[in-house]
Amino acid sequence: MIRVIHDLQELSENPYYPSQLPKLANSAQVKAQNYSVLMGYDFHITENQEVKLIEVNTNAGGLWFACGIEDPLNQALPDKLAQQLLDTFIQEYQLFTQDLQARPKFIAIIDQVPEQQFLYPEMQAFAQLFKQAGIECVIIDLSEININNSKLYYQEQHIDLIYNRHCDFYLTTPEMQIVAQAWQRQSVCLTPNPRVYGLLADKQRMADWSQSTLLNDLLKPKVAQRLQQAIPKTQLLHTLDRNTLWSERKRLVFKPTTSYASRGVYIGEKLTKGKFNGFDLQTTLVQERIKPSIIRTNDGTQFKVDFRLFVYRHTILTACARIYQGQVTNLRTPNGGFSQLKLSNLI
Repeated sequence: MIRVIHDLQELSENPYYPSQLPKLANSAQVKAQNYSVLMGYDFHITENQEVKLIEVNTNAGGLWFACGIEDPLNQALPDKLAQQLLDTFIQEYQLFTQDLQARPKFIAIIDQVPEQQFLYPEMQAFAQLFKQAGIECVIIDLSEININNSKLYYQEQHIDLIYNRHCDFYLTTPEMQIVAQAWQRQSVCLTPNPRVYGLLADKQRMADWSQSTLLNDLLKPKVAQRLQQAIPKTQLLHTLDRNTLWSERKRLVFKPTTSYASRGVYIGEKLTKGKFNGFDLQTTLVQERIKPSIIRTNDGTQFKVDFRLFVYRHTILTACARIYQGQVTNLRTPNGGFSQLKLSNLI
């Protein structure tokens, strides 16, 4: 898993890589100096102990849960991890300003109606972490941001860094247009941001990486081969024969390129013909299905398991197993949820 993450980070930093990607969104073409805090890499492990990358996220939530912390506001992260996490935000700002001594004075954590979000307590814990380090922080709705001379403000306070928890990754919605303006002008440090999302986390990248020519042209043979083995075969629906797909659907997963988390994901064996016929040809990915691992408790209850690593560039912050029942990962399964893993135990 860790090697795959390093390989993809290396790929994303290759100066020739962006030009090889079709349909890279306009906002992703902005050449930012900073990267993205809290990347999430999700894996399945096959019965043959092969590592398979299922998804990349630029907005991975649940870090406190992944560390076994049920109450983020009243239970602290381990000291080393807390410092590492804080350092990622400071490094982002230093990269953005090109000043290795710089520290953000004011951070805004943004989302749409943040207090109504499931992970709002985690946002509060981040704010607490920043304030303990002497950095002012607010958690605000997008409507509370103002712009003046391309710079962003909360009330009268200039915003140095935005920690973006919103799921409009390319900044296309009306409520994100003020942030989009500042992003285009590079007048605020935005993390995560459209550039990294476009290079690594847009679901269409899985289809691009499935083309051996792209990887072979940009990476060393050993690295390209490792990624080819780790990435499930992924293609866009419009490139495939629908009759053949229907007959082979039980070994496939169908995902919309424009969604996030598990929204709109359909397992082929559960798929109805009506739903299949309704898929948009241009925005639906067809991916080889890699079944999650299975564990059983002492009473025989069966759970599915996948694995998430929280990452900043080449640094693995922590890792967890996500334990669930049902078609896709969720936090509703009784006795399910996140279970922390030791990094030394990862493949």
